[in-house]
Amino acid sequence: MVSISIVIGSESDMELGEKAVATLKDLGVDHELVVYSAHRDPQALKEYVEFSDSSVFIAVAGLSAALPGFIAAHTLKPVIGVPKEVKLGGLDSLLSMVQMPTGVPVACVGVDNSRNAALLAAEVLALNDEGLRKKLVEYRERRRART
Repeated sequence: MVSISIVIGSESDMELGEKAVATLKDLGVDHELVVYSAHRDPQALKEYVEFSDSSVFIAVAGLSAALPGFIAAHTLKPVIGVPKEVKLGGLDSLLSMVQMPTGVPVACVGVDNSRNAALLAAEVLALNDEGLRKKLVEYRERRRART
């Protein structure tokens, strides 16, 4: 079973997807990274979301950034959007994620901050996983020691 699905809209989003993967690997969280476009293949994305056993979705998207909202429209599981800086400093992507209509929420982290998305997804899982909660505490302690 995969706990977290990281969905990127195209291969050009791979760098941000890989940063989320690295963070989840560091925490020992089961995950997968897949490429699906909300615009180019909406049916395949819809089927992926509906049949996924993941507990949380992370969606990386730029420009119109429809990916997180599309996923949220097809699941009741938490969706965390990562706006990508492509144009306008990423503000266009950010606004498309945070302005979702009532009833279709998307959590949103900072522009290009897929590591925080991975951490937030892990925190959601840690609500019911004491071992993961301890790993997150240790992660924060290591980060504090570096600064």
